[in-house]
Amino acid sequence: MKVLNLYAGPGGNRKLWEDVEVTAVEIDPQIAKIYEDHFPGDEVIITDAHQFLLDNFQDYDFIWSSPPCPTHSIFFKYVVVPRGQSEPKYPDMRLYQEIIFLQGYCKSLYCVENVRSWYKPLIRPQKAGRHFFWANFTILDMKTKPSYISKVGATEDFYINHHGFDLSQYKLENRKDQVYHNIMDPLLGKHILDCARGTIIKPLTAFSKSKRINRNS
Repeated sequence: MKVLNLYAGPGGNRKLWEDVEVTAVEIDPQIAKIYEDHFPGDEVIITDAHQFLLDNFQDYDFIWSSPPCPTHSIFFKYVVVPRGQSEPKYPDMRLYQEIIFLQGYCKSLYCVENVRSWYKPLIRPQKAGRHFFWANFTILDMKTKPSYISKVGATEDFYINHHGFDLSQYKLENRKDQVYHNIMDPLLGKHILDCARGTIIKPLTAFSKSKRINRNS
């Protein structure tokens, strides 16, 4: 399976994927280096994922996209802004541009991921863990480990044990906590790919009403 992994970050979603040929797109060279160190067999491209999707969407069997999430998040709206840590911001509409684009033009499997938003989603998603997903296959809900946000004063060991990524050797200025937080639970990443391949058989949640699509890898 040829996979496009957009806004790849360190690669939490990709960690447990097997039997895949992955092209990862990440705009931040420091983060791209972390990804390359963890997944040396993947092709890593340092560029704008939003534009790369537009130019290359037809070349892959499965597309995973995780557009920037802070302006959509409940935490940003109800914690960050009230604390004065940021001014209110427009929600980043690249999220909905990509959803609409893929719905209209993509003939392969795709999944767009984001946090659960502080507003009613403009396009109804499916959900799993603490995430929203927009996909052309059925995503079954699953329980995930609690977010580090609930762990006041969490240590680096907590982050490492949470997702299995040790970033202690990397110089990330004051961004390390945020990078750790943005790493998706690898079990959820595997779960989504398994759902895309049609290899999971479980009852649907009430939230997911789309019909199951069984697919081969």
